[in-house]
Amino acid sequence: MMAEPPWEDTVRCFSLIFLSLILLPVSGLVVCICLLVLKIAPHLQPRSRPKDEEPNEATRRIILVTGVGMSKGLNLARSFYLSGHRVIGADFETHNAPCSGRFSRSLSTFYRLPEPNTDEGRKLYIECLTQIINAEKADLWVACSGVASAVEDAQAKEIIEQDAKCKCIQFDVRTTSTLHEKSSFTDECKRLGLPVPETHEVKSQRDVLRVLSKARSRRKFILKPVGMDDRNRGDMTLLPLPSDAKTKDHVSQLPITKSSPWILQQFIPGGEEYCTHALVVRGEVKCFVACPSAELLMRYEALPHDSALWKSMLAFTMEFVQNAPRPEAMTGHLSFDFMASEGTPSQNGFAKNIYAIECNPRAHTAVVLFARHGPEMEAMVRAYLSALQLDGKGMVGTHVDGIGSTGLLKGFLVTPPKDSRPRYWIGHDLVSLFLHPALKWGQGLIGFRHFTATALEFSRHLLFWKEGTFEVWDPFPAFCLYHVVWPMMILSAWWKKQQWSRINVSTTKMFTC
Repeated sequence: MMAEPPWEDTVRCFSLIFLSLILLPVSGLVVCICLLVLKIAPHLQPRSRPKDEEPNEATRRIILVTGVGMSKGLNLARSFYLSGHRVIGADFETHNAPCSGRFSRSLSTFYRLPEPNTDEGRKLYIECLTQIINAEKADLWVACSGVASAVEDAQAKEIIEQDAKCKCIQFDVRTTSTLHEKSSFTDECKRLGLPVPETHEVKSQRDVLRVLSKARSRRKFILKPVGMDDRNRGDMTLLPLPSDAKTKDHVSQLPITKSSPWILQQFIPGGEEYCTHALVVRGEVKCFVACPSAELLMRYEALPHDSALWKSMLAFTMEFVQNAPRPEAMTGHLSFDFMASEGTPSQNGFAKNIYAIECNPRAHTAVVLFARHGPEMEAMVRAYLSALQLDGKGMVGTHVDGIGSTGLLKGFLVTPPKDSRPRYWIGHDLVSLFLHPALKWGQGLIGFRHFTATALEFSRHLLFWKEGTFEVWDPFPAFCLYHVVWPMMILSAWWKKQQWSRINVSTTKMFTC
């Protein structure tokens, strides 16, 4: 995306900050109402339960959750808290903005982590995690950090499990490194005979042109940077272009080098993208959810468990884990991105072929679909605690014996409630579905019918979906996210002249350009 002129960037930044200030009284009123309701009716707090159902000292665990500034980490922390356990939170606090999760009632303590963006920072990050676990005597560390610290989390896991009694929901360095890199993940899928698009790692513009010249007729490709390149990761140009000259001109402008290789990946016609989140404990898939996806995913709606796509993606996940070099050593979060294309008719209807395009060896935001206090949430928590070799009986979910041809799981798989409401983030939808369309309609860029459709969609989310961060019993993280964290991050980026193209409200990620 082209960088905006400085004055347009300034207008956009301060418009969002002004919007936060305008809505501050409304959000403050909502928080006051929540606190008043809980004061008048304390029995409505989700953790209130008969004393004989509270975990005793023998079963109550101390859980460290990192990444509580993101919706996925916060929702997991809340789940452990609502199940009666003591939760310690930790996260980065960039741009001098406080982590919104530190204000959650679910946390008994919060620690600020040093950012692992230098060699010294990586060392301090791992040391800090180790010190927190030792000081708090944590039984379990659930890593929900972002892409920037994936390998460092793996390094910390290996050190922690050697020196402490704490168990880690995190893959080791070898597994994380293999899955984290697109090229090595694709090679692993090929080794296992699992479906992936044609993929090439390219280290120069010449490599790209050579591969395209040898590609099958009519086959299209997309170029993706391997590293964290926010400027180019959203470029979905289909190659080759109509002429060789246009293709060469486009490729020549991309920063492809030996030190910064890219991936040239086959484009799958159909345009349907899906994502999954799975918890794996000692080579067994314990929890699973699949959703429709997008390049910037800000709305989550679980696929039905009886759909052919859901079953195919679960079977892929199970087979990938079972055929890993050492499945019994695999404990962590496993998330895949899939593309689906039209396949052949099957007994379940018109089937689709799935192709794994990426793997994220970390927690996916789709885990928020488990965030409803009830038997499924309790079962998810027990699945995590099974890493401590606790009794896993009583788990509820979807019976998966016989799914696919592998039959790898015995018993039950924990899935979100069947009536789980889709998740959205009001800060994102308010701008993208209401205010921005209203501005374009006022300028005559879109018709009234288009504006009405987006406004109705926003109203539907507001009335029938669930906000991904807000909880009545725990309102402060959402308040802080929209009125402290994002305004400070946007102001900091403007002050440092760091231009950005998009923001992900749920993960507090700014995409620079």
